[in-house]
Amino acid sequence: MQKGWRVVAELGLGVLRVRGVDALSFLQGQLSNDVMRLESGRLQLSGYHTPQGRAIALLRLTPLASDDVLAVLPRELVAAVITRLKRYVLRAKAQLTDESAQWTVLGYQGPAPAVPAGALCLPWGSSRQLLLIPPESSGPPANEAPAGTAADWAAADIADGLPQVYVATSEAFVAQMLNLDVTGGIALDKGCYTGQEIIARAHYRGQVKRRMQRFESEAPCDLKPGQTGVLADGRGFKVVEAAARDDGHSEFLAVTNPALESAPQSETPTLIAARQLALPYELPAPRS
Repeated sequence: MQKGWRVVAELGLGVLRVRGVDALSFLQGQLSNDVMRLESGRLQLSGYHTPQGRAIALLRLTPLASDDVLAVLPRELVAAVITRLKRYVLRAKAQLTDESAQWTVLGYQGPAPAVPAGALCLPWGSSRQLLLIPPESSGPPANEAPAGTAADWAAADIADGLPQVYVATSEAFVAQMLNLDVTGGIALDKGCYTGQEIIARAHYRGQVKRRMQRFESEAPCDLKPGQTGVLADGRGFKVVEAAARDDGHSEFLAVTNPALESAPQSETPTLIAARQLALPYELPAPRS
């Protein structure tokens, strides 16, 4: 990870576009957040889930118009998400397209520079901006800002306690395991959507024991999303996001039990000595 970076050009993010008079109502029936509350100039975190409440992908939504919505998610998942969503379009007047190749996506630490005409500058996390530049724009802003990497962006997500879902972790976690209920990714007062019954039941019964936590390894290691292992205190974990530091140690978000719990035995468990770090938000305590 680098210090003093200002801009990341290779974020690995793609752009899914939903257009049509039924674009909002269609997304409302598929995603965990209230799409009817989308705000121009902002990103809304929302989960796309299986009927069992497991996150297929996390989308950051922003409206271009009342019938035109952009969704930002890992580029490796865009095609699969479009394929799955198209199964449910039926008679809805909504067109889904992969526009990852058309839009330029840049991430800035701190304020972004002068925004090109037609571009969107959207807050991300506690101190970053996502710049979406459309194909008809004159191009990215000219500047000599220190460049960062995707790992730098991931490290900032880890510090902010923001989850992400990749191919390696798609359908691995129920919504609350990723803390979507405390990071603004679930609207409990909206109508039905895919996975809503399981997600609502977990909320109202308060039985979510496995939660995403923040860690730093105490020895050099290279962790990847989806990797599983055992912490030194016996808790099992699955990595949500990870970023390697210059000293070889890793900072990572992982789903585990906040209380001490023995992990299932496997033939070759990966033992990780790690120190748990505070998240920038408080997690609800599970009810008995």
